[in-house]
Amino acid sequence: MAEITAAMVKELRETTGAGMLDCKKALVEANGNMDEAVDWLRKKGLASAAKKSSRIAAEGLVAVKVEGNKGAVVEVNSETDFVAKNDIFQAYVEDAAKIALTTNGDVEAMKNVAENGKTFGERLTDMIARIGENMNLRRAKVISVNNGLVCSYVHNAARDGLGKIGVLVALESTGDKAKLADLGKHIAMHIAATAPIALNIASVDPAAVEHEKGIFSEQALASGKPANIVEKMVEGRIRKFYEEVVLEEQAYIMDPDKKVKAVVADAAKELGTDVKLTDYAFFKLGDGLQKKEEDFAAEVNAQLNK
Repeated sequence: MAEITAAMVKELRETTGAGMLDCKKALVEANGNMDEAVDWLRKKGLASAAKKSSRIAAEGLVAVKVEGNKGAVVEVNSETDFVAKNDIFQAYVEDAAKIALTTNGDVEAMKNVAENGKTFGERLTDMIARIGENMNLRRAKVISVNNGLVCSYVHNAARDGLGKIGVLVALESTGDKAKLADLGKHIAMHIAATAPIALNIASVDPAAVEHEKGIFSEQALASGKPANIVEKMVEGRIRKFYEEVVLEEQAYIMDPDKKVKAVVADAAKELGTDVKLTDYAFFKLGDGLQKKEEDFAAEVNAQLNK
C-alpha cells in the first residue's frame, strides 16, 4: 500500500474541490494514484472536474509568427520568469517561431537548422551557459490554409508576438481579408479563454469519450434509475462534454447564445462566400509541467545541521 501523504491529499483537494476525508479515502482506494483517485471521486459524485487540471509551472515564453498562408506557435521554457524577460532569451524565442515555419514545427529539425556557423540547438546551449539557467525548446506547431487567413493572438504579451498564451486560427475562405482577420482574431481570443481540446466532435480522441462515458455511467447508475434512463442521461452528459471542450460546439464567449460554428456560418452569410474554420493551435505556457517548489526553510535547516 502506497503511503498517503498530507501533500497528496492537499493536491487532490485543490484539483477536485472534494472534502479532505473524501480525498484521503480516494487516494487509499487508488493506492496513491492521483488520476485514479480523481476518477474515484467523480464516480462517487464528489468531484465535478471534467479532467485533472494541468499543473502549470514552468516559466518562459510562447511565441506566434504568421507569414503568408502559414502560422507557427512555439514554447521555450526557462527556470525563472526573470530570464523570460531577458532580451537574449526573447530574441531566441522569436527566432524559434520563424524557424518553426520552415521546419513544419518539427522540434528536432529546428535544433539542426544552421545559422552563423552553429545550429539553432547549439545556440540554445550557448545561451544556457551564458545566462546560467536551464532552458528547453519544448514544442512547436504549424498550421496553414490554401486560400484564406491564419490569424494569431497572444495573451499576456511581453512584447509583440510573445506572451504566456499563443493561439492560431485557420480560416479557409475567399472572402474579404479584413473581415476574416477580425473574425479570426476574436475566435483566437475565445480559444485563449476556453482552452478547447478539439476542433470538432469528429476529432475528439475516442479514448477520452469512452473514459467520460464510463464516469457518467457510474454516476447515473448510482442514482438507481432504470437502464434506459441511464442511457439517456449518459447521452446528455456527453453532449454537455462536447459543448465544454469542442471548439465548434462551445458557446461563443462574445455571444453566448451562439455556438462558435454558428458564428462562422453567420460570417459566411455576411461575406457571401464559404468560410471554414479548418484548424487551430493553442499553447499555454507550462501546460503539463510541474514547477519545482523551493523550500528555503528546509535548505537552511539542512545547512545548519551539517
